[in-house]
Amino acid sequence: MVEIRRTSNRRQKAADHFTEKVAQREALRIKGLKHKSETVWFGLGMFGIIGWAVSIPTLIGIALGLWIDRTWPSQYSWALMFLVLGVMVGCINAAYWVRKIRSRIIEEE
Repeated sequence: MVEIRRTSNRRQKAADHFTEKVAQREALRIKGLKHKSETVWFGLGMFGIIGWAVSIPTLIGIALGLWIDRTWPSQYSWALMFLVLGVMVGCINAAYWVRKIRSRIIEEE
């Protein structure tokens, strides 16, 4: 009777690993084809959106604080208080944008 010789366990693991790597690369290639419009410039634009989302509320807070300091002088610096408030609002705004983009990416996967 002819005995069928099975491949070694190590060879099977190597074949499975290779198959898994090929599947991962194929999935990455397909994902890349779906997102052709999202280039490096898209990523830099997202950095810009987040930067503006923080800087605009900060600048508005400073301007409002300076106006209050000039109009109604007091011992407290309203410019500093509104600076901190503007940074906090900007960070919350940036977190909103990051969550929104992240959820969109997760939905597409």
